[in-house]
Amino acid sequence: MLEKIQKNLIEAQKAKDELKVSTLRLLLGAIKNFAIAKESASYNPSDEEILGVIQKEIKQRKESIESYKAGGRQELADKESKELEILQGYLPEQMGEEEIRKLVDSAVAETSASSMQDMGKVMGVLSPKLKGKADMGLVSGVVKEKLS
Repeated sequence: MLEKIQKNLIEAQKAKDELKVSTLRLLLGAIKNFAIAKESASYNPSDEEILGVIQKEIKQRKESIESYKAGGRQELADKESKELEILQGYLPEQMGEEEIRKLVDSAVAETSASSMQDMGKVMGVLSPKLKGKADMGLVSGVVKEKLS
């Protein structure tokens, strides 16, 4: 995955796509920071760890978009939206809400969850299955809906 991002950065530089170049550089910087925090600059993160970094970057973009819209800065919100699209291109195919609901139902049955106090158990079962494949905010909302 890291090689793919680096290759795409070179392609974007050749195509003079400034937004994609800056977005990919920020992403590579975030991955390098993750590697440094983990071990050392020479640490090679796994694809799963890189997906986690990408998801974190996507979450930051979503929060920034909301903040910019609330502050009346539409041009900055648009820029963040374009960066968000670029980053989402590196995520695997996302699950639909219907699939998520089925998995939540089976996780609730598996953990015998009956109230909001059991949410941690349910999310603990779902997180490894859905990491990178679904918006965990949506998953959390479906679990809350199911347990309340």
